[in-house]
Parts: sequence; structure tokens; C-alpha cells
Amino acid sequence: MITGFLFFSKIINDREKGVDWIKLFVSRALRLVPLYFFAMILLFCIVAILSNASFNDTPFQLIKDSVKWLSFTILGAPDLNGVENTPRILAGVTWSLPYEWLFYLSLPLLALTVGKIPPLPFIVVGIFGVVGFATRYSNQWHLLSFAGGITAALLVRFEWFCQLASKRISSFVLLASIGVTVILFPSPHAPVPLLLFSFSFALIAGGNTMFGALSSEVSRTLGEMAYSIYLLHGVMLFVFFKFLVGFDRATLLSAPTHWLLVILMTPVLVSLCFVTFRFIERPAMQSTAAVTKWIRSVFLRQYNSAAEKENF
Repeated sequence: MITGFLFFSKIINDREKGVDWIKLFVSRALRLVPLYFFAMILLFCIVAILSNASFNDTPFQLIKDSVKWLSFTILGAPDLNGVENTPRILAGVTWSLPYEWLFYLSLPLLALTVGKIPPLPFIVVGIFGVVGFATRYSNQWHLLSFAGGITAALLVRFEWFCQLASKRISSFVLLASIGVTVILFPSPHAPVPLLLFSFSFALIAGGNTMFGALSSEVSRTLGEMAYSIYLLHGVMLFVFFKFLVGFDRATLLSAPTHWLLVILMTPVLVSLCFVTFRFIERPAMQSTAAVTKWIRSVFLRQYNSAAEKENF
């Protein structure tokens, strides 16, 4: 929903001047790739430790499976080197990243819905994204979640909705909607819970701060580190319960003890994610303009070189 909201809003906002597609895709790559590759290094190291640094698969098979992981699991998330349930090391969170990438690729076609025609190469990119959704990642509930974010992007264009969303009573309605969804429905993958979540998200997008909780400095700081927290929390919990506590001992823990340990690990996780955001994510994002400029210069040189040869 957040992705659908942010990037459909961008398409609408840039409708007149046109979307800078090169910069958009560069920014997405620099936002997601560096930290993901860092997580992959951690994953490969843990797999090496669990397999005693020996080959349980053939080198070719190991390389093939590693490439699938490096593809943001678009090509799959297989067990690595005979380590069962390899995705569990990352808490299985990588399932969402193929949807994220395919949505980005689909954006040029989505721009057509607001009357903006992208250059032909980007329309081809958009077709690849749509084909990927249609042939491999077609879970209707995940796709409808994007639609929930897109709907929110349209609703916040209306002043009356933003005024409604900002009211104190809307905070109660928002919390009630989330509470009803979590308590009464076993899964969000159904029409009613998806509608309730979409409604709650739209209120937040329209300016509701949940009694100020979402506008606090703590929330803003954690929001900046959200990708790191999302991608790395599974690694930290796996390392803690596997290598420090031990899975056998962990299964004997009471529920209060288990959650106490998780709570005690939370500051460690936040500290780690602050470091990864500061030294991996933010520097990469800040280089977007420079990388975009370099890519444009490369294409321009190639275009000029081709034109000179044709004239000659």
C-alpha cells in the first residue's frame, strides 16, 4: 500500500512536467540493492557456518541457487547448500520484494492511466513488469493492496478527505478498524479485512497521526530505518536463538521468557539498523543524482557516437 501510494502520487504530481524515469529507476535501485546485498552477505555467511564450510551441493547448484537469491528472490528462494528452510534465516520477508520490483517496472504503463505517455523504451519496461505479475506473481490480495495505496493517493487529492482524516474522531475510527481486522479475521487476504486496512491506510495518508504517535521524532527515525528493520530483524533473531540460546533450549522457553528475550534484543536491532541506514542506505540514496547524471552522460555519448557514424 505504501509503495502504491508513493509512486502513483509521484506519477500524478509529475504529470505535467513528465516523470524522470531514469532517475526514478536509479533511485529505486540505490534504495533497495545495497542493503539487500549486505543482507545476502550475512545470509551466505550463516549458511556457510551451518554447513561447516563444506559443499553439500555441487558448486554449480550452489551458484545457481545463490543467483536466485541475489535476484531479490524473483527467480526463487531455494535452500542453500543443503541448509533446510534457508528463507527462515531472513524470517521469510523477501517474499514482498519481487512484488516491489515488478510494481516499479509496471509504473510506465500505470502512467498511461493519467494520460501520460512515457518514451517507448520505458513502455517496454512496463510490459515486462505486467507480464511478471501475470505469469509469476499474481496473488490477487497483494495486487489489491497496491490498489489500496493507489486509491489513497487519489483520496488525499480532496481537501474534504484530508480534513476528515485529521479529525480526532478519525483516530478512534482508525484504531477500531485495525483492531477489528486483527481480532476478527485470521488473515488479511479477504475482502473485508483488506478494505478495512485500505481505509485505515488512507486515513493515515490523509494526515491522521494516531494521536500524534506517527508524527513523533521516534516514529520518524524508526520510519527512516524501516527497510533495515524489515530486512535484518530475521537475521538477528535467527543468530540469537540459533547460536546463543540454541533452538533446543529455545523450544523449552515459556512464552513470557521468549518475548522478554525478543524485547531485550530490540534495542540491539535498532542500533544495528541505525548503523546500516547511516552507512549503507543513506549514502546510496544521496548518490542518486550523481549516478543518474553519469548514466545520462553514457547514453548521450553512445547516441552521439552512433549519430556520427551514421553521418559518416
